[in-house]
Amino acid sequence: MEQIERYTSEAVELLRHLIATPSISRDEKRAADVMEAFMQDHGMDCRREANNVWAVAPDYDETRPTLLLNAHIDTVKPVETWTRNPFEPSLEGDCLFGLGSNDCGGGLVSLLQVFRMMSGRARTYNMVYLASAEEEVSGRDGISRVLPKLPPIDVAIVGEPTGMQPAIAEKGLMVIDGVAHGKSGHAARNEGVNAIYEALDDLVWLRGHRFDRVSDLLGPVKMTVTVINAGTQHNVVPDECRFVIDVRSNELYTNEELFEIIRNHVRSELKARSFRLGSSRIAPDHPLVRRMVAMGMRPFGSPTLSDQALMPFPSLKLGPGESSRSHSADEYICVSEIENAIEKYQHILS
Repeated sequence: MEQIERYTSEAVELLRHLIATPSISRDEKRAADVMEAFMQDHGMDCRREANNVWAVAPDYDETRPTLLLNAHIDTVKPVETWTRNPFEPSLEGDCLFGLGSNDCGGGLVSLLQVFRMMSGRARTYNMVYLASAEEEVSGRDGISRVLPKLPPIDVAIVGEPTGMQPAIAEKGLMVIDGVAHGKSGHAARNEGVNAIYEALDDLVWLRGHRFDRVSDLLGPVKMTVTVINAGTQHNVVPDECRFVIDVRSNELYTNEELFEIIRNHVRSELKARSFRLGSSRIAPDHPLVRRMVAMGMRPFGSPTLSDQALMPFPSLKLGPGESSRSHSADEYICVSEIENAIEKYQHILS
């Protein structure tokens, strides 16, 4: 217990340093410097690619399976409703306030400490710890850039805030840009083809359509029109209506499959920004999941996206904090949550 308390204290101090080091997505250099310095100071042979920092436990054996412990160092921009300085770590009782404390600083520092603890113990598997960048924007210089440089990974634990319950599936994301075409004309005369009216039937279908396959873990595919723009002034019939569709896929559809279904039901011109952020899952009978269930944990499906979407191997989310605190004003993590996470991670990996 004394070791857990010491590692928790170190984790909290590292997290305070990270909160005080702004690391908005694509501007994480200084936070990566902090992580790299901490890891080097504690005897880890760490490596770096752009703003991604990782270490491989020293007893690596290519004949054994490899576990990846991953969390991200970047944050979203602070919302305007913060009542305190988001970059000033503030410890009030059990709560450490600051941007990125919950998403996902708590998981980041907890997994690092467990990696340190377990690196010196006998194991039947290899371990890799990765602090990755650009998670909040699914950037090309984040985990996608560094995965080819890691040893082959068999399974991953991602330290997103889940209340230390295993999220064994998560929804994917596909953003689609749509445009309905018309013909401009004078609004006072019976001229032109109104692109807004051309888009109406499509918008009604997008609002009401329900995809057939419903996941036990993730529920139905969710499709939402979130942006719409048309027109230049009151007396001109608009010749173009642009809109954006946010599609949250479950594991029963690929993004490519969903795109084809949508495209076949609307008249507007559609273009997907990317198909790369698919839904992800791990088998409920995977040894890691079975271990967590035996410890009394409750697997669930997560509606929020993470770097899991970019992992071509089984993975699950498990971390301290609550998803509901992420991206919100006055974000915080509890010190007791970090301590509990370190203890539970250690039990799982033992």
